[in-house]
Amino acid sequence: MIDPFGRAITYLRVSVTDRCDFRCVYCMAEDMTFLPKADLLTLEELERVCAAFIGLGVRKIRLTGGEPLVRKNVMSLVQGLAGYLGNGGLDELTLTTNASQLAKYADELARLGVKRINVSLDTLDADKFRALTRWGDLAQVMRGIDAAQQAGLHVKINAVALKGVNDAEFDDLIRWSHGRGMDLTLIEVMPMGEIGSATRLDQYLPLSMARADLAKRWTLTDLDDTTGGPARYVRVEETGGRLGFITPLTHNFCEACNRVRLTCTGTLYMCLGQEDAADLRAPLRQSESDGPLVDAIHAAIGRKPKGHDFVIDRRHKRPAVPRHMSVTGG
Repeated sequence: MIDPFGRAITYLRVSVTDRCDFRCVYCMAEDMTFLPKADLLTLEELERVCAAFIGLGVRKIRLTGGEPLVRKNVMSLVQGLAGYLGNGGLDELTLTTNASQLAKYADELARLGVKRINVSLDTLDADKFRALTRWGDLAQVMRGIDAAQQAGLHVKINAVALKGVNDAEFDDLIRWSHGRGMDLTLIEVMPMGEIGSATRLDQYLPLSMARADLAKRWTLTDLDDTTGGPARYVRVEETGGRLGFITPLTHNFCEACNRVRLTCTGTLYMCLGQEDAADLRAPLRQSESDGPLVDAIHAAIGRKPKGHDFVIDRRHKRPAVPRHMSVTGG
């Protein structure tokens, strides 16, 4: 699959649910209304769509949410997709999780062939963690990370940079994550979805400023490494670990975008920061043949835009994109 700008689409992110057991303040409102379960694709339908994408050249699939591990029987989907690893055409199957359920599933994920996972964790302070997630328990998350590492999974920590909230903790996050052999990636807050009384302008911290501040205390060496995502990496010479920066606002990552996003309802978003989408549920259900589904996928890839329209400033008081991150799957 080649988009109109010559980019090969080899990476599919699949939101298996919009539900989550946290209510992170930058992601969703506390009183979220989630989709009716009847609107969701079945796990078998999700696997069928993923199989069609694999047949069209997708080499990496990431399961996301919401929180993917809260969907009932989600491991049956992992097992089904794991069958495509290797000679089945899929190079990697991975997921992004808040780790709340990871202690329960880490061993099975590793057994099925998952090698790497991303864990979203913005602070090492238990009280601040509870405030940021509204419902989360840091000790439970740490047990999940412990279980993942004990199972042999490579863990990368993702931390959303929040001005005046966790910006004084980046040094501690570097020491902790690198001390456990985990990469750390800092992410700029993205203007998606209404989140209640807080504003994205209040939360937004340009990572160009964060990097300049970190460089006063750490030796940061630019790397050409890539994990197939949008992060740009440096090596922290004092720890030997990798530090990534995902900067959709200060430096967008669109020029090499190789990914599309499927929601749990069968909607395909060709760009995280655009509203154009394609309905794959209708062609999926209209025929036992994958012909209509494949045609719809090709048509969608033909509309993939050059880049997103994210912006945060005082003139744009509403989110650049009205849907929440939990709907699209990150």
